[in-house]
Amino acid sequence: MNEALGNITAIAKRELVSYFSSPVAYVFLVIFLLMNGFFTFMAGGFFERGDASLIAFFIWHPWLYLFLVPAAGMRLWSEERRLGTMELLLTMPIAPWQAIAGKFVASWLFLGLALLLTFPVWITVNYLGSPDNGVIICGYFGSFLMAGAYLAITCMTSAMTRNQVIAFIVSVVICLFLILSGWPPVTQLLESLDMPTIRDLAASFSVMTHFDGFQKGVVAFRSLVYFGTVIGFCLFTTGVILRTHRAG
Repeated sequence: MNEALGNITAIAKRELVSYFSSPVAYVFLVIFLLMNGFFTFMAGGFFERGDASLIAFFIWHPWLYLFLVPAAGMRLWSEERRLGTMELLLTMPIAPWQAIAGKFVASWLFLGLALLLTFPVWITVNYLGSPDNGVIICGYFGSFLMAGAYLAITCMTSAMTRNQVIAFIVSVVICLFLILSGWPPVTQLLESLDMPTIRDLAASFSVMTHFDGFQKGVVAFRSLVYFGTVIGFCLFTTGVILRTHRAG
């Protein structure tokens, strides 16, 4: 167990160093923070709401992550395949699942850092009012889980191809489906067509449905299971894809 943890940590450190060894990580962080600021204060009507909460901040995250998370994770395995280092990595004395876990954890921590750097928004709402910080922490936790789900999907698509652009596009399409299946206009359309069963089924697959509870300060067990299942399934599929490449 200690050896496996050590291998995962080593891979995670290697991946984190690779992020910050180029300007790409810093450019991503700046874009992430600027877009969060724009959508919160301009598009989200933070001041116009007159409400001491971060609803205007969190409500845009499913859409922001739709492009930013695939952009951050599309290189995870595509780059390894393009450079021919994936075979070297998988022939090292580590299990494939350890390499997958290490790279995923590193990227998830990077996204967590980006999310953590939005703390000025939290400071602002506390300065202007008296928000329920428990609800805000819950919202941050849900946002972190959602970023992990998007990232796991990107990890899976990145393992499919050595072309980062293709990995990015496929990830965006899959994540968009997970958004739209629970988007109010879609669920209202299904309800108007008198298909409540299909509506409920589609909504249960949506990140919007499960993230909504976190925004309200509710940590539902089914939402934790949902995000955990998406992450687990996608990482398992990544392992299957990598073993297929390795066998070939």
